[in-house]
Amino acid sequence: MLDIKFIRQHPEIVKENCKNRLVNVDIDKLLDLDKKKRELETELDLLRTKRRQGSKTKPTPAQIVEIRKIGEQIKRLEDVQKHITQEYNELLIDIPNLTYSGVCVSHNEDDNPVIGTHKEPTKFNFKPLDHVELAKNLDLIDFTRATKVVGAKFYYLKNELALMEIALTQYAMEKVISYGYTPIITPDLAKREVLEGLGFSPRGESTQIYNIEGTDLSLIGTAEITMGGYHMNEVLDEKELPKKYVALSHCFRTEAGAYSKFSKGIFRVHQFTKVEMFQYTTHAQSGVAHDEILLVEKRIFEGLGIPFRVVDHCTADLGAPSARTYDLEAWMPGKPNKQGKLGDWAEITSTSNCTDYQARGLNIKYKDGFGKKNLVYTLNGTAISNQRAMIAILENNQQKDGSVVIPKVLRKYMGGIKVIKKKKK
Repeated sequence: MLDIKFIRQHPEIVKENCKNRLVNVDIDKLLDLDKKKRELETELDLLRTKRRQGSKTKPTPAQIVEIRKIGEQIKRLEDVQKHITQEYNELLIDIPNLTYSGVCVSHNEDDNPVIGTHKEPTKFNFKPLDHVELAKNLDLIDFTRATKVVGAKFYYLKNELALMEIALTQYAMEKVISYGYTPIITPDLAKREVLEGLGFSPRGESTQIYNIEGTDLSLIGTAEITMGGYHMNEVLDEKELPKKYVALSHCFRTEAGAYSKFSKGIFRVHQFTKVEMFQYTTHAQSGVAHDEILLVEKRIFEGLGIPFRVVDHCTADLGAPSARTYDLEAWMPGKPNKQGKLGDWAEITSTSNCTDYQARGLNIKYKDGFGKKNLVYTLNGTAISNQRAMIAILENNQQKDGSVVIPKVLRKYMGGIKVIKKKKK
């Protein structure tokens, strides 16, 4: 969340930032609630002091009556304070992070500048198939039985694709670890306070979060959540920073509001596996950290031989916690484009600098060389989202005979298999 002191001092900057991010938050109402909240705290402190003073000596009957009246007044004000604080927190959580100055200001979420490319879109001398058709022909995914067992947008991975799931995880882990990241396997759930502290909304119609009934737990949509909460309420030593982690988790998303977006096959599903990079840094280290995460993402997909481009999110497409976000978009020959033809770019990784926005919500600080405590900066980035990587591999590496060539970097994890061929009946 943003610092309320900054919001008080610069309300117009915050309002403009919300407008650019297409976020509708009543900043004036927040500031009014903030004023009332502080006034109540002052009044309650005075009443509590008065009550304590009256209890220090044996009170007279008249004083007992007065102390009881003060107690009742405190209770009434605490009830008012609770209501105001709840409304105040709901508004504060809705305010997005401040945007970095170099980010493109646009109200069109597709208006993301392209800042780099790797390889040209794949060309074929035959009519290419999409990943759903390829998976059906090669017996790689079972949607029908998954729908029977769980429901729509779930799937069983089979044969070489089941092996590729494991191979992609091992490949990404090894690559990221070589850059000095500590490997972690995280829980697949987190407490509500962690999600809210990081800037994720676990409630409401537009939430992407699955909540566990009767608890304050939610299934995570990314290991950013569990790694963001890893050092909650801790004070780190500046000498330890940056702290770099690479985490494996399952991810669960409701995909609420995604009805108009491309979602064929395993592109947009309710459960998938992801390897996530996460860094805790100082302010001064964060720029270099963001560049490094983006570099690692590029090296992973260069190794897979997938055509991709790098885009810089415009203001309309930034997630609430992020000050700046870069995506890798892979070329997917089976994805429909705006002209109604096949072949388009699609997000496969994302990396964000969340500055001190998440650390403020989770109270994560570091002590510098002068003994001063400062909020850390948090950064995250996708090393590999297995299901989307599989789509890119299947569609770009398909051959005229219907087979699919496995990238060389994955073969050692797949028992030396080089090509996925049609199964003999």
